[in-house]
Amino acid sequence: MDSPRQAAAASAAAACSARLTAPPASASALAARLESVRQQTLTLAAPLSAEDCQAQSMPDASPVKWHLAHTTWFFETFILARQPGYQPFNPDYGFLFNSYYNAIGDRHPRPQRGLLTRPPLSDVLAYRHHVDAALRAAQAVWQADPETCALVELGMHHEQQHQELILTDVKHLLSCNALRPAYANVAPPTPATGPAAGTVAGTEWITYQGGITEIGHAGPGFAFDNEGPAHQVFLQPYLLARQPVSQEQYLAFMQDGGYERPELWLSLGWDSVSRLRWNAPMYWEHTADGWMTFTLHGMQPLDPQAPVAHISLFEADAYARWAGARLPREAEWEHAVRKAGVVPANANLLETGALHPRAALPVADAAPPLQMFGDIWEWTASSYDPYPGFKTAAGAVGEYNGKFMCNQYVLRGGSCVTPRSHIRPTYRNFFPAEARWQFTGIRLARDA
Repeated sequence: MDSPRQAAAASAAAACSARLTAPPASASALAARLESVRQQTLTLAAPLSAEDCQAQSMPDASPVKWHLAHTTWFFETFILARQPGYQPFNPDYGFLFNSYYNAIGDRHPRPQRGLLTRPPLSDVLAYRHHVDAALRAAQAVWQADPETCALVELGMHHEQQHQELILTDVKHLLSCNALRPAYANVAPPTPATGPAAGTVAGTEWITYQGGITEIGHAGPGFAFDNEGPAHQVFLQPYLLARQPVSQEQYLAFMQDGGYERPELWLSLGWDSVSRLRWNAPMYWEHTADGWMTFTLHGMQPLDPQAPVAHISLFEADAYARWAGARLPREAEWEHAVRKAGVVPANANLLETGALHPRAALPVADAAPPLQMFGDIWEWTASSYDPYPGFKTAAGAVGEYNGKFMCNQYVLRGGSCVTPRSHIRPTYRNFFPAEARWQFTGIRLARDA
């Protein structure tokens, strides 16, 4: 008889194979990518001490040690448990490092992950080594099974999500340290040369005629289940800002009393401003030398032309009202990307090493919308709902996205810490309206 872990893995595989819109990459390419993704996670953790990897700065964040273990647990639970004779590294790890998969079993409470001083970081790294070695040893077996290959590909994209979370969670953790330490000793982005002091660049608009268009994933390549099915939508003509709202533009909103004017805010947003005493984006600090912001490079002066980041949906919406505009709907965002043929190839994503939003490079006047990928996740006005025809898959993997389709809003485009191979035009990120610790920002839209 199969163990509960093996039964859950088999159920997940069946659900995953039914959910994928296309077969995964070739087995050999998949194995090479798996090695690369697993190594990238270790590379991101390398600048951190064991103490850095242990702490949890808020319930929404997780310790780096937990991320290292959870991504390993995913492969052990959904891939290796299907292999005959595999013995778990430690049976207790299933309880400690499960995140929210109720079909798998009970789990340690999320707000208390920082209390898991045992196992130590050395044991977690040994756990990763054990699972990686077992994946290599079983490679010929899982490469011959399309269902398992599909799960391996899902596991890699799941790990890339946690790579981004490692950096955003560490940023919040280090910001709580009175010394304001840097994550790594690398050079911060060079600030752009902006307009003359006292001037604020205006918003440039691109007009789209709208009409019937298709959004959502279809065809070859990986996509999460919430990116499909592809379907048609009707768009009224609209305008989209050529680039995201800059720190300089957002500062003008603040100086005009943006955080003190309830008429600009949604009711729940004003409640958040009052309760949490917001008066600036997260990580901004006013000093004798002006506004500074905490970054993964430590405290840095604001770059006026860089996109504003660490903004809640409430703040993004209030800014848009103040500017006489609105937030784009996610279908408008995707339509604009497809229309312009924008791709993430040269975007400021994780691979640039900037680890912070950068100002756009000068381009020709006829250029398409700028920075649609990378730099900041862009809030949309769209609630995180299922697309027409969406069905949550059976089994544990069906819990991956569908059950969160409530009280969340969609973000598009990826950020400066999103892996390049992880982002695409159909990708739907989602967060509650009050969230600010991710690299989230604003692009404006208007009705034409």
